[in-house]
Amino acid sequence: MTRYAFIFARGGSKGLPGKNIKDLLGKPLIVYSIETALQTAKIDKVFVSTDNEQIATIGLAAGAEIIPRPAHLATDKSPEWLSWQHAIDWVNHKYGEFEQFISLPATSPLRSVEDVESAMNKLNSCKADICISTTPANRSPYFNMVKETASGNVELVNAPSTEVYRRQDAPQVYDITTVVYVAKPSYIQRVNNLFAGNVAHIIVPKERAVDIDDIYDFKLAEAILSSKGQLC
Repeated sequence: MTRYAFIFARGGSKGLPGKNIKDLLGKPLIVYSIETALQTAKIDKVFVSTDNEQIATIGLAAGAEIIPRPAHLATDKSPEWLSWQHAIDWVNHKYGEFEQFISLPATSPLRSVEDVESAMNKLNSCKADICISTTPANRSPYFNMVKETASGNVELVNAPSTEVYRRQDAPQVYDITTVVYVAKPSYIQRVNNLFAGNVAHIIVPKERAVDIDDIYDFKLAEAILSSKGQLC
């Protein structure tokens, strides 16, 4: 089975400008994802899809092959799913078809090789089109998440059939993380959204599920990585 890893990193970022190459404890953020992919034994090649020359230079130096991303797929409003489809087409044209697509977003530097392998194995072992990563949610639509009604009052986002008085009694819900996505390339090319088919998941602990979107997330990742270094 041929398995390829992809890191999608565009140059523009409003939440944290230049975040994909921002220095995190001595190396650019994107390098963490590339290194994890290279350390995962079952991954055959690592690609970085980008529209940015600086990201491409860093990715190449770290051991990835660069996929030039068209400008129309690198705006704030461009669905990443279309970039996934573009990358698969690019790779199929250059190397031929492959069996497993692994996306490792640059914004999750705390993932482990085991997380990646777990998602790869989960997709192989179950009848699913894609495997995503999740982490237990802090809040629940069945207990402490509300939405505003037309009258201006609030109500539960999703009221359960029986009353729930404790969070522990509510159905378990999960946050989707950007730790890892593993899919069949044919599924990505055939549909236009993640949940169009059968979706499996792996559960990642919170300390490895930090998704960097702004400076506060970045500082949290920095603190966790620093604490790991002190414990080693």
